[in-house]
Amino acid sequence: MAKERRKAVLELLQRPANARCADCGAPDPDWASYTLGVFICLSCSGIHRNIPQVSKVKSVRLDTWEDAQVEFMTSRGNHVARATFESKVPPFYYRPSASDCQLLREQWIRAKYERQEFTHPERQEPYSAGYREGFLWKRGRDNGQFLSRKFVLTEREGALKYFNRSDAKEPKAIMKIEHLNATFQPAKIGHPHGLQVTYLKDNSTRNIFVYHEDGKEMVDWFNALRAARFHYLQVAFPGASDADLVPKLSRNYLQEGYMEKTGPKQTEGFRKRWFTMDDRRLMYFKDPLDAFARGEVFIGSRESGYTVLDGLPPSTQGHHWPHGITIVTPERRFLLACETESEQRAWMEAFRKVVDRPMLPQEYAVEAHFKHKP
Repeated sequence: MAKERRKAVLELLQRPANARCADCGAPDPDWASYTLGVFICLSCSGIHRNIPQVSKVKSVRLDTWEDAQVEFMTSRGNHVARATFESKVPPFYYRPSASDCQLLREQWIRAKYERQEFTHPERQEPYSAGYREGFLWKRGRDNGQFLSRKFVLTEREGALKYFNRSDAKEPKAIMKIEHLNATFQPAKIGHPHGLQVTYLKDNSTRNIFVYHEDGKEMVDWFNALRAARFHYLQVAFPGASDADLVPKLSRNYLQEGYMEKTGPKQTEGFRKRWFTMDDRRLMYFKDPLDAFARGEVFIGSRESGYTVLDGLPPSTQGHHWPHGITIVTPERRFLLACETESEQRAWMEAFRKVVDRPMLPQEYAVEAHFKHKP
């Protein structure tokens, strides 16, 4: 009898909606919440275990199932649960995937099932109101210490501001929503709630690194920033659909890591630098947590004279790492070296994706303003 019940649950995985985790979309979920009626992956099942008052989980293949539980799973499933628990997700709210950090996945699951924010829209106020203020731990530019700073996000002014003192009249920095990006970087920042915020200052990239001890607070900030970007873009592109705008709200970096580089004359030695590929901007830093890039390179499309070559010119000297990459731009060549072959392959793939993509009209304007820095 137990075998029959398990077989019945396994058969439910053949339904298209149940073929992926209800929370992160990972394929072939092996676990289920028998109180919510959803099929989930091993990773998300661990998060469900932390909210036992809402969700109780079982292995689809290994645990014993009761008749009532099988009936409930049959009547529910991921399709029905999505229609219930995700009925009012704002278009700007970030829906995490299997590759996203633990914090984003945990807060999405808690928002859905524990706080039921997407069945009760009034609970979305912390990130939907168009205004948010509070204190975040911000990394100091010079000493690397995290200090408490007041942040204010105001859609009306189109800006995120922070103040060095809570009673300060003037903000230390004003970051325009138009050029703002936010991405979670727990490993780089050394905190599970670490967020990297990037903005343009005089057409150069500036980084700030923040976190909050409360995971919900940090994800609310992240989604408030995405909401502000969404409403800005709705005004900037009045004919665009939500599906066109949502991918532009925030972006993860295409690739990050250490490489060696040499200068424009290619005669000086190679130096180890931290590189970040952010859309068409390749930036390099002395340290991963630097506020400003040492240099930025614009990488256009093949049609505009940009190519990426495997290896370095035969005469190249001074690099310690063996796996070379040459980036050819209309102005000059950039010589880089990776420590391992797998890192070189990952960088080559990232560069080729960018080079193979035709440039948009606004990207030609960025290219024209871009100054290649040695």
